[in-house]
This record gives sequence, structure tokens and C-alpha cells, in this order.
Amino acid sequence: MERVQDPEVRDWNFPRGVASVALMVGYAAEHGVPVTRMLNGTGLTERQLRDPDAQIDAYTELAVIRNLVRALADRPALGIEIGRRYRITTFGIFGFACVSSPTLGEAIDFALRYLDLSFTFCLPVAQFREDEFIAVVHDESVPADVRQFLVERDVTAMHQVMSDLLGTRLPLTRAEFRFPAPGYVDRITEVTVVPPRFGMPDNLFAIEPVLLEQPLPQANEHTWAMCLAQCRELVHRRRARTGIAAEVRERLVPRGGEDGFAAPPGIDVVASDLNMSTRTLRRHLDAAGTGYRALLDEVRRTLAEEMLTATPLSVSDVAIRLGYAEASTFIFAFKRWTGNTPAAYRRERAARS
Repeated sequence: MERVQDPEVRDWNFPRGVASVALMVGYAAEHGVPVTRMLNGTGLTERQLRDPDAQIDAYTELAVIRNLVRALADRPALGIEIGRRYRITTFGIFGFACVSSPTLGEAIDFALRYLDLSFTFCLPVAQFREDEFIAVVHDESVPADVRQFLVERDVTAMHQVMSDLLGTRLPLTRAEFRFPAPGYVDRITEVTVVPPRFGMPDNLFAIEPVLLEQPLPQANEHTWAMCLAQCRELVHRRRARTGIAAEVRERLVPRGGEDGFAAPPGIDVVASDLNMSTRTLRRHLDAAGTGYRALLDEVRRTLAEEMLTATPLSVSDVAIRLGYAEASTFIFAFKRWTGNTPAAYRRERAARS
């Protein structure tokens, strides 16, 4: 039976740290490109690149990427070279959570749930099959002028990090790319080992599913739990967006009514409450990189995980408090968010506590 797991984020426009920018600026400096040229048009300073708590938006990193690609346009396989420099330590607490995960499969599950703690622009979707695990890497929304660079960078970085997790090179069974074969296929093959195929319908790489169950050499249950808590707090702060999205989120939190917990308001009601038309609200949310359904899912998932972990409420009671008319509808939604049923999620969390 095939299972598909989407990343938690819907697009690449999420806030991120500066480690990725610092890495690219450092690489460029090694090849004679001054820092000022790399940071041109970003508003960033060299000092900010040394601040581990600094946060930037995705468009700022995109501006640095464009500066890099323009400055080193004559270097073949630039995306491959950059991608190989992303290591576990580049990702901070996100990387430590991955490396201390019990298995590669659980590290992948965690990474998809908290993908907005990474630096990717190409969004991976996991396909779990009996005979093969496939990561389909979507680039459709990535700007065309840097699309191939970012596919090469992000796929190489994913392969590099997964290899770091295993403590050995990750063996691929397939590697496919949407773009035509470049003049440096040999450089890509150095990463994939298996001969890559080009001009294919999707960007993807695949591995034997048995690798997903392989214990990671640095797995540590206590460290993993600590890192998960820190990642949860960090992503909560980043997702607590300001502006219109925060106002909508506040109105979507279920509240008790005369007959118990009222269902969350529809988008028309939220728009009216904010003194604007539904069309205007949709436009504002789209400009903020989100939507009514995505925000409702965010609120419901956060509250569901909290109630399933911290309270003895039954699955049916949790469903009612989240505004679902039927427990079965909530179970289906929760499985779409996490890949697990609420009951299985609760058992796993109880086993780890």
C-alpha cells in the first residue's frame, strides 16, 4: 500500500535563518566575489550573517541566490557544489533533531513536518511504497531564472544530509530531473552514483525502503525529545505570523458556546468580522503566502496534537472541540496532516514519554 506524505508548508515563502546565506556568501568569497556584491539589494550586513538568531524572509535569500548565480555564471555545476556544503550542523536545532532521530524514516517524517526550519525552495513530497521510497522534489513555483540551480542545490543538500544521518553515502536506486541533461552530467553522477535521467516528468530520487527502518548511529531518545520541543517552539514563533494571517488565526481558534464548542467560522464570517469582503480577504491572505484553509488546518493540527498528547480526551471529544461534526472526518484530516491516525499518534507519544 502506498502512503504519501506532504510537507507541512505549502510553498517556499517561509521565514528562515541566515545560515544558508552565510554559506553561499562564504563560497562566493572563496571564488573572488566580495561580500558587498553578494548582499547587494538585500539590506543585510556582514554582521547579521554572524547572528545565529537573525531571521530573514525567503525573498532575501532568493536575492542572494540571484547575486551568486550572476556572479559565478561561468562555473558549471554551481548548484551541486553549493548543495554539497549543506551539512547537519548547517541546520542548527533542526539538524540535531534529525540526527538524534531513532531511524531515517522518523527523521524524514520530522523534516517534512518542520520543513520551514530548513532552507529549501524545492518542496519534497514523500511516497512510501512497498518496493521503493521516493522523494518527489517540486520546483513548479520556484522562479525560472534560478530553478535549475535550486533543484541541483536542494536535491544535493537533501542527499548530503541523509548521508550524514546514516553515516555513509545514501545509496539511490533512481535519480530523475525535469531539466535537460547539462554539460556536467558527470558531476551530478558523483552525487547520485546511479546514472541520472533528464527531461523526466518529475525531479525525484528513490531508495530501498529497508533503509527507512535502519537505526541512526547517533540516535538518542533524550536528545531527540529535547530537540523536538525546541523545534516545536521555534516553528510556533515563526508561524505566529503578524498582520492579516494572525488576525484570521485568532478567529479560527474554537471557542465554547452554549452547546459546547462551536464550529470555526467560515471565511465569509471571518471577512465580515474584519470589515472586508471575502474576495479582499482571500487576496490579502494570498499576498501573505497563505490561505483560509491552510490557517484552519494549522490551528486544528496544533490543537489536536496538544489535546491528544496532554489530555485524556477521546478522539471523538477532540473532534467535537475542533468543530468537526463527525469523528471520522477529523481522523481523515489528522491522517492527512501527520500520516498517522489520532489513536496511533497518541500511542507513539505515550511510548516516548
